[in-house]
Amino acid sequence: MSLLEVENIIVDLPTPRGMLRAVDGVDLTLEAGKTLGVVGESGSGKTMLSRAILQLLPRKAKLSGAIRFDGQDMTRIPAETLRKLRAKSVAVVFQDPMTSLNPVLTIGTQLTETMREHLGVSQSEAISRGIALLAEVGIPSPEQRMGNYPHQLSGGMRQRVAIAIALSCAPKLLIADEPTTALDVTVQAQILDLLAREQRSRHMAMMLITHDLGVVAGRTDEVAVMYAGRVVERAPTRELFHHMRMPYTAALLAALPKLDAPPHTRLPAIGGRPPDPINPPPGCAFAPRCIYADPGCDNAKPPLSAPDARSHQFACIKPLPVAA
Repeated sequence: MSLLEVENIIVDLPTPRGMLRAVDGVDLTLEAGKTLGVVGESGSGKTMLSRAILQLLPRKAKLSGAIRFDGQDMTRIPAETLRKLRAKSVAVVFQDPMTSLNPVLTIGTQLTETMREHLGVSQSEAISRGIALLAEVGIPSPEQRMGNYPHQLSGGMRQRVAIAIALSCAPKLLIADEPTTALDVTVQAQILDLLAREQRSRHMAMMLITHDLGVVAGRTDEVAVMYAGRVVERAPTRELFHHMRMPYTAALLAALPKLDAPPHTRLPAIGGRPPDPINPPPGCAFAPRCIYADPGCDNAKPPLSAPDARSHQFACIKPLPVAA
């Protein structure tokens, strides 16, 4: 049995214009010790999917479908059980540590309170573990940093603290939601390498959410590409990069800068804009922006299927040829 099973998740949000479908029938599985990359543009539903898994949706959001973690249906368990599960077994690293860390509490207080509450350790033991965790995530002078406040640290160090807090109770699943968005390129690589190292050493599952296909290459076992609230392509990472079938996935990859490109080379942007989630089109949501679309793409939404191999799924009636 998979550690995480997501079946036909739908998230609707009420707005003044009507119901907005943020997640539209997503199915995912994640094995223990594996890393799943979830990729897509801003507004594609990645973060809302992670909040549905964590049961941290807005109060008026409507959720349907099943979310099973380690055999438990997270949509049906009591609130107190869910709180303990989120603390000890499912952890999250948000994209902006300045807003996820409490600005009026020291790093040491925020790091030790979780362990004292959910592991039942003493104050002295929590402090010792906290110092060890800070050292493990690469923060110099960890004893000194325990007494610092978030504003006294750089963005990269704040994100390392957030990772240390997430790892403090040895979770089985870590959800990293755009963990490098606010960081410069060199720090991004350090944070991603840190997450990958901790995932391997602790044998925990990880869901890495990003808008950048370059982030998931080489750091994930499988990739799910989202567009307009749906998963439109899913495959093992190596298979996806060697044989992309969904035009949207290929367009995302083409938009990445190339190291061997001449200076001032214009990046090929994806034309148009994502569809209105309140009034979605009847056919393929990517069709208005797709250079391969034909009239048949406007009639019905293609299902996520695997005509070539069970391990590679895509939702497209005009897929790219395998040779591409």
